Amino acid sequence: MSSNFILYLGRHTLETALLVSTPLLLTCLVVGVTITLFQAVTSIRDMTLTIVPKLLALGLVTLLFGGWMLHVLLRFFAEIFGHIATIGH
Repeated sequence: MSSNFILYLGRHTLETALLVSTPLLLTCLVVGVTITLFQAVTSIRDMTLTIVPKLLALGLVTLLFGGWMLHVLLRFFAEIFGHIATIGH
């Protein structure tokens, strides 16, 4: 196993993790900023107002993008296991 392969594997792992987490992170960012602006305008300081909409939005995004995220992860794991099989021979 060469150092180039290890670097490729590490980079591919980080790219896949970023790709899979992007829809969830962007949703949290957008909902969080929106709720914060709403709280600043209305002076409401309720903690459940920040948590519940984020959870609902994350659930909706997971339902919408869950199949795609699973497909990306399965493709990544198939590639990883393919490399493991070639290393053994």
